[in-house]
Amino acid sequence: MDLSELDYDLPSELIAQTPAPLRDASRLLVVDRARGRCEDHVFAELPDLLRPGDCLVVNTSRVIPARVLARDAGGRPVELLFIEPIDPRRWRALVRPGRRCRAGVELMVGGARESELRIVSVAADGSRVVERLGGTIEDLMRERGLPPLPPYIRRFAAPTAEDRERYQTVYARAPGSIAAPTAGLHFTPGTLEALRRRGVEIHELTLHVGPGTFQPIKTERFEDHVLPPERAMVPPSVADAVNRARAEGRRVIAVGTTTTRALESACGADGGVRPLDGAARIYITTGYRFRVVEALLTNFHLPRSSLLALVAAFAGRELILKSYGHAVRAGYRFYSYGDATLVL
Repeated sequence: MDLSELDYDLPSELIAQTPAPLRDASRLLVVDRARGRCEDHVFAELPDLLRPGDCLVVNTSRVIPARVLARDAGGRPVELLFIEPIDPRRWRALVRPGRRCRAGVELMVGGARESELRIVSVAADGSRVVERLGGTIEDLMRERGLPPLPPYIRRFAAPTAEDRERYQTVYARAPGSIAAPTAGLHFTPGTLEALRRRGVEIHELTLHVGPGTFQPIKTERFEDHVLPPERAMVPPSVADAVNRARAEGRRVIAVGTTTTRALESACGADGGVRPLDGAARIYITTGYRFRVVEALLTNFHLPRSSLLALVAAFAGRELILKSYGHAVRAGYRFYSYGDATLVL
């Protein structure tokens, strides 16, 4: 499928710049695949929209303060986005401007108490191995790191204290993501408790969101794009719970494209979900046959993106574009801090 087939017009004023005043005050567009229709709701109504016995799976990955501002020997600014650890002192990172950050270049971070970094090597994909000379990268991020807001949020260079809280799910625990699993941002402790009272099972896995999630696709066709693997863990108890729900005819509902990728990656040749402790490698696009996920809760995604391709594969291209068109006309808020969709 050509990228142009998953394009749509979005007025810039519909790109959410701030989260909703209350997490569960976000709007929720329910997309019914069987009827080919969509309905307007608010997220707080989610417990009433699900069934007792539904198996809801969330991603507990925690966003790390991965964005670090540095300067080179000439005092010029350099921005680092730390991706994943190699060891405590060395991490892979995206660096810009890359032309000034060749192997051997040293960078400084901070003011009176400075931290020194060195570019160790440059990979074929443009990422760098960056070493901290004294101390760990994790400590540096804790001391100097910023929430890695996406660039369409205009204050991404200067996140606020609110961003440190709200660009994180209430159930986030395992540090490792460089972008939020945004479908989970709408949940509150009260919402989760209401779901449990409704009889909905809630289970937890972890997928650490990497740069492949938000990097633009440069091929003309979605199928020619290569989506990098992401670190994931599906515990044995979750695999068992999902398999039991499916055997009993209960729905498996994935909270987010990240959860979807983890569950579908953990599905074996026999159709059963197996424990996973490694990487989610599957790339879901047009024609993919979903083997685990039966309903999907997700945010609105960028046009021509791998995330929108996954949603279109699940809901159907025509229905998802129809639903997005309705959302634009109805003034829904889009992207990370925006509203949600529930595809049933």
